[in-house]
Amino acid sequence: MSPDPLAALEALLFASPEPLPRERLAALLPELSPEGLAAALEELRARYASPQSGLMLDEVAGGFRLATRPEVAEVVVRLAIVRPSRLSRPALETLAIIAYRQPITKAEVEAVRGVNIDGVLKTLGERGLIRILGRKRDPGRPMLYGTSAGFLEYFGFRDLSDLPTLAEIEALVASPHPRRTVEYDPVEEPGAGEAARGPGARPAASGPAPLPSAGPPEAGG
Repeated sequence: MSPDPLAALEALLFASPEPLPRERLAALLPELSPEGLAAALEELRARYASPQSGLMLDEVAGGFRLATRPEVAEVVVRLAIVRPSRLSRPALETLAIIAYRQPITKAEVEAVRGVNIDGVLKTLGERGLIRILGRKRDPGRPMLYGTSAGFLEYFGFRDLSDLPTLAEIEALVASPHPRRTVEYDPVEEPGAGEAARGPGARPAASGPAPLPSAGPPEAGG
């Protein structure tokens, strides 16, 4: 006997260690039509909307997950034996620059911060918050960095349009930068969802931009 589709959806969201994109859910639940899946997600959202529920259906990083409600965070944190280390101020500053100016090279980030960022880039990469988008079409073909799906999940963003405005992080990136267009050869990230992929070229926005869509990688590079 097949399980109830709503129960199956709930179980998948509970068991998955990461947010499940709508496309992945559709593949895991072929018995549900796109409309049926949308309706099931809304039904789950409504079920967990009650203030008496300690869980909620969270849409983050281009996918869905079951998460604890913010109101019970101070209770849930009592379970933590080892707390993950927080990002340092230099790491947050570097991450903010990458998030708002991606795609961006290491040298360009260093020009803004005025210091070497080798160690910070290594930390952000190990934490899964940034990724290499490709190589800039400049002499030396420097690598271009951007944020990852892990960045969205870490901060609870659905996509880059959820980023605060630049005015709200003025303390981190003090001087305004003109709009620019960067041409580069993108690299495909295996297993990455649409929410984390980079473009072949796009103007850098002065405020939050939607997540870039994937572009075909060029051979070589």
